[in-house]
Amino acid sequence: MRGLFTGWPEQAMDVLWQLQGEPTHATRERYRADRERLVRQPMIALLNEVADTDPRYEDFSVWHYRTDSWWWQHQGAVIRLGRKIEIGLRFALDGLRIQGAWWYPDPGQVDMFRKAVAAEGSGRELSAIVEDVRKKGYDISGDVMKRPPRGHPTDHSRTKLLRHRSLIAARPLGCEEWLHTPEAVDRVLSAAADLDALLMWLVRHVKGAA
Repeated sequence: MRGLFTGWPEQAMDVLWQLQGEPTHATRERYRADRERLVRQPMIALLNEVADTDPRYEDFSVWHYRTDSWWWQHQGAVIRLGRKIEIGLRFALDGLRIQGAWWYPDPGQVDMFRKAVAAEGSGRELSAIVEDVRKKGYDISGDVMKRPPRGHPTDHSRTKLLRHRSLIAARPLGCEEWLHTPEAVDRVLSAAADLDALLMWLVRHVKGAA
């Protein structure tokens, strides 16, 4: 069912502007209710609509502000697709940002990842997926070793991927007028589709470790 999310109100930007720098406790308390209503609740509404469109996105969390000023200035959320595999969203003064990530791996996941990268079929598949995601404007990053891991040749054709201990693809979605309209749901779904092949590869090959 569509219609719950109408966009972030333009006043949400005013609230976040007031929380820039190192806001005092009094300033935070003054804007707490407005931040909840104008910043956090729209994120919840957006992710409910995303989940209504695709049930794979039903397991999500929208973070509270915690204590650090950064958390008051950035509204974060995650959609969990597998162990340590997720879509992350962040709303702030510079707009909406999305990332697909496998990070903070469980014991055994890095070994599973490297085994799949080294294998000819799955490794070539991931290499092509990563290149496609990069061409769509996503920055590829992660926790990357300076040297290839032990047991793998230094001249391996996928040595860059083998060095990863996490894998993140991220890009800003922008801060245009659509952010204040229901169109933001479609923007998020389109970006999630960009990341789908990467995240599903990770779900198939590293989800099972614990």
